[in-house]
Amino acid sequence: MNLTLSLAMARNSRTRPVLDGVVKPQGIDIVPSIVDVAELFWRQMKFADFDISEMSMSSLMMLTASGNEDWVGIPVFTTRRFFHTVCWVRKAAGIDSPADLKGKRIGVPEYQQTAALWTRGALQHEWGISPADVEFWMERVPTHSHAGAVAFKAPPGVTINQIPPEKSIGSMMLSGEIDVAICYNAKHTLVDRNLVDLSTHPDIKPMHPDPVAEGVRYYKKTGMFPVNHGMVVRRTLHEKHPWIALNILAAFDEANTIADAQRAEHLEYHVQTGRADKAQVHERIVKHGISANRLVLETAAQYSLEQGLTPRLMRMEEFFAPSTLGQ
Repeated sequence: MNLTLSLAMARNSRTRPVLDGVVKPQGIDIVPSIVDVAELFWRQMKFADFDISEMSMSSLMMLTASGNEDWVGIPVFTTRRFFHTVCWVRKAAGIDSPADLKGKRIGVPEYQQTAALWTRGALQHEWGISPADVEFWMERVPTHSHAGAVAFKAPPGVTINQIPPEKSIGSMMLSGEIDVAICYNAKHTLVDRNLVDLSTHPDIKPMHPDPVAEGVRYYKKTGMFPVNHGMVVRRTLHEKHPWIALNILAAFDEANTIADAQRAEHLEYHVQTGRADKAQVHERIVKHGISANRLVLETAAQYSLEQGLTPRLMRMEEFFAPSTLGQ
């Protein structure tokens, strides 16, 4: 008899085959929930609503460092992006490059979120702008945020102000009360309240004039395609059924293969017309497992320590399932 377990995550091309039942983890009957990830992480850390779920890697490291043992990590990495390339600035703020951010006011949904961790890491290591050099304004309120769920406090020397509930990052950008928006989400959920589309507003511009070119530059220099979200399973379940971790990893590897096959099929036209290199079209962009992602994961752990989110350098062995460490 299979285990029946609840699983919650956002839907994308690499998770859809599992959520839709096309791929089924061996020995597990999935009861799926499609949940906005910002809401999901708060619910998991605050209420432990689901057996298996997507999880912020930054929050997982912070939970583990604090002694919370509720969750065991599975190295399935559902989203990744060059997060520092997705920043918006007011045209009147005098910001022509990231080097101009010193002394500026930055809006962020959640200070501890992994996308913000990566953005701050890039600002510090690529342009010399440390978290103490700017002023942060956080939108999510203590009762409905990752930070509130883990009793997070601002690291020494870092200024984090709370955006009033009647305002948002978007409204404060347009009023001139903040200069920069990082990790911006133009939607309204249980934890976010933005409704403004900054990408089309005449007073707003991207911090990087060519975000794609900046992503290419960063990847060529660092070799990193930053990981945002991993997965977790309830520790009590993992202790009783340790095979869950590898079975979930295998299922998402299969889903990943399906997504890559669809991607290659859609791009075959460009190969035939000489617009892309066939080797590149068929190259796997996203890989699960620790081995293929160790540099990214260890860098995220280093940034977490540097930025005062964790009190020590976190090791993979502390928060991933033992059976997955060699994968």
